[in-house]
Amino acid sequence: METMDPFDSFTRDIHRRTFLGRGMAGLGVLALNSLLNPRLFAADASVRWRGVVQPLHHPAKAKRVIFLYQAGGPSHIETFDYKPKLAEMHGKPMPESFTKGQQIAQLQGKPLICFGPQHEFETFGKSGQRLCKLFPHMGSVADDVCIIRSMYTEQINHDPAHTVMNTGSIITGRPSMGSWMLYGLGADAEDLPGFVVLMSAGRGGQMQPIAARQWSAGFLPSKFQGVKLNSIGDPVQYIENPKGLNADVQRDSIDAINALNRSRNKTIQDPEILTRIAQYEMAFKMQTSVPGLVDMSKEPQRVLDMYGAKPGDGSFASNCLLARRLAERGVRFIQLYHRDWDHHGGVKVNVAIKAEEVDRPTAALITDLKERGMLDDTLVVWGGEFGRTPMSQGGDGRDHHIKGFSYMLAGGGIKGGISYGTTDDMGYAAQENPVSVHDFHATMLHLLGVDHLRLTVKFQGMDARLTGVSGDVVKDILV
Repeated sequence: METMDPFDSFTRDIHRRTFLGRGMAGLGVLALNSLLNPRLFAADASVRWRGVVQPLHHPAKAKRVIFLYQAGGPSHIETFDYKPKLAEMHGKPMPESFTKGQQIAQLQGKPLICFGPQHEFETFGKSGQRLCKLFPHMGSVADDVCIIRSMYTEQINHDPAHTVMNTGSIITGRPSMGSWMLYGLGADAEDLPGFVVLMSAGRGGQMQPIAARQWSAGFLPSKFQGVKLNSIGDPVQYIENPKGLNADVQRDSIDAINALNRSRNKTIQDPEILTRIAQYEMAFKMQTSVPGLVDMSKEPQRVLDMYGAKPGDGSFASNCLLARRLAERGVRFIQLYHRDWDHHGGVKVNVAIKAEEVDRPTAALITDLKERGMLDDTLVVWGGEFGRTPMSQGGDGRDHHIKGFSYMLAGGGIKGGISYGTTDDMGYAAQENPVSVHDFHATMLHLLGVDHLRLTVKFQGMDARLTGVSGDVVKDILV
């Protein structure tokens, strides 16, 4: 019997393993392709992403979203939800009928004492919207905004509450709302990311960390994740070419790298390689677009004064102005995190400090968009991950609160000059027309022309979506 040469046996096994490995990889890619969407892989990765919702499910009112995220949990009782009954009960025990069996954060098991509003409220505009007097500029646009006073959420600690507000789920690893929008609707900007995140921090509160996974693409391809721009210094690290390297050489380098990536992708069909190609292309384009984006020298002094912005200072005001510039350039989802709203103590003094930081620029952004004819198709959102308790903590602060809090919305198909929903007399729980986080997400997608029930991706055997298994469009606040 003839004995096979060991080398021949080795090469035969290698060829067999190669065939099986590549064959199974190909089958796996075909299966993944059918589960997700062929447009994720069919198009050239260097071409601008157009979205999977084509055509839109219904006519859109909004093209973009600017989310002014007040991280830490603003007190609704010192912003948009005046409670005279709570003022009457100040210093008295909180009625047990409100709190018995309810989830409370750091006040659990401690005496619960009513803590009345620490600042007066006033009426603003023809609509007579009632806001805390600390927010006169936001009051000046009262006829353009809708105040939802009946929001509620699921999670009582900061990080999981951020996760719910951003992704619709307490489970980490789910796509953020900005990623869902970019995946569904595509990007309008050729030379900027479709989803941009900005950070600012001021004074007057505890600074809670914000994890980068709050703007993650989750199980979607990573090209849909948010891109964080620095508020101070270079907006993007290494935005300038090194000395001796010009744009032509940089272009040649990127072309060579992407050619290698395309060749590799033909072999293993990995969508993350397509993402890498797209990100190299975007990075090259941003080297030209970003410096002009952040150069505010051509902004009229009147506009800078309206926002209270000092370019380059990293403030919420400067970020609001930058958000308008991003919106003008076609960025789909712009999220501004302003921190320090965690007021476990000194709420009277500290809310006044935060109002100084956010009141003028928030109103300026709404006014500026309106003057430029952009408010009609830009949804502006103002709010945090939860509210604060109507009971005191440490005598002069408020604990985390999830049962009822307020949000402000403007533009993009939202009715102006209205209030929607109520909390009870003590400001404890949403009572009339409660609005969940999933309802909020469903409404936001609806304004963008997307049916939240139909924007899904197969994940772990289920049709995953931003709104989970619930969520209704809040039609009464829509134009």
